[in-house]
Amino acid sequence: MSTYKSNDYIVQSVEESPLPIGYEEIEKAAKDILSPKAFSYISSGAGAEETARKNKNAFQRYSIIPKLLNDVSELDTRISLFGNTYPTPFILAPVGVLKLADDQGDLAVTRAASKYDIPFIQSTVSSFSIEEVGQSGDGPKWFQLYWTSLEDVSYSFVKRAEEAGSEAIVVTIDTVTLGFREKDLSYGYSPLADGYGQGNFESDDVFLSTLAEVNDSTIVDGIIKQINYPALNWSHIKKLKRMTSLPILLKGVLHPEDALQAIHCGVDGLIVSNHGGRQLDGVISSIDALPEIAKVVNGKIPVLFDSGIRRGSDALKVLVLGADAVLIGRPYVYSLAIDGEKGVSQFLANFLQDFSSSMVLAGVKNIKQLKQMKIVCG
Repeated sequence: MSTYKSNDYIVQSVEESPLPIGYEEIEKAAKDILSPKAFSYISSGAGAEETARKNKNAFQRYSIIPKLLNDVSELDTRISLFGNTYPTPFILAPVGVLKLADDQGDLAVTRAASKYDIPFIQSTVSSFSIEEVGQSGDGPKWFQLYWTSLEDVSYSFVKRAEEAGSEAIVVTIDTVTLGFREKDLSYGYSPLADGYGQGNFESDDVFLSTLAEVNDSTIVDGIIKQINYPALNWSHIKKLKRMTSLPILLKGVLHPEDALQAIHCGVDGLIVSNHGGRQLDGVISSIDALPEIAKVVNGKIPVLFDSGIRRGSDALKVLVLGADAVLIGRPYVYSLAIDGEKGVSQFLANFLQDFSSSMVLAGVKNIKQLKQMKIVCG
């Protein structure tokens, strides 16, 4: 049984960690540590950042109605996805160029996530290779795929992920071209161009074979040329389904019709996401998109949630609204910048404590009961 008392996840006292408790304080501490352009890259959204603000503010419109006087002395937070059981409904979202925050980057995050058996989704543009991440920590790992203009490179990444023990493939579908990120453009900054995200590419024989000569400059140029692919469409997803036995999830779904088309194409799961407000500005917040997508999917495949999660109470709301699991992004990246692996570990301990306390105070003891709670918007 994956049950715990309300304080089981506290692994070190807050006095021993330099990591602040609240998200806003974590963000501020990371801003003080990171260079202005690095912090801007992690924190900013596209355009005028309307969508980034919506992701945060929309949560405040949803209110849970607790149902009390239930025995919640023991919580069971287990979920099952694609034949695997995880002790909590949380997954660390794919974030590229993590070496920008800490030299150990993805490796530090996987080690921290392993302590809680939380899946880590490795980005295509990670700072370390699929194989290095696969060997770091003994926790579950998924692989996120940015489709490249040379599909053989994409298939090579998927094959390597399979061989490295990945449990799922997450295809990001809202990045067929890069969003207009005004702050990055103002700084003239691209961590990809600076070589922070080439771990998978520099270790891939198929990719390297496409270069006239192999050096840091040609690798970076090759990544930038191949990573945007506006021709991506449903036929690619169908073909990928035939190329791998791993579950395939689509990340970036906001429209109910896309959700239905994904089911028709045999996709195994969806991630409702607007990329943390970093792609198309002015789109619907992820939490506002979630209920309708959960409704049309109607339990046929898992629906996961991404964009805007800052606290355990946020996660509580999206699970009530129909999500089967919750992705966490920026908070763990800031924690990585503050105190490396220890920072991520402490953040997860605090987040899980926040979530367990929220469940107790809401009067539910397992995820099934949580999904039956009442929530209002207004």
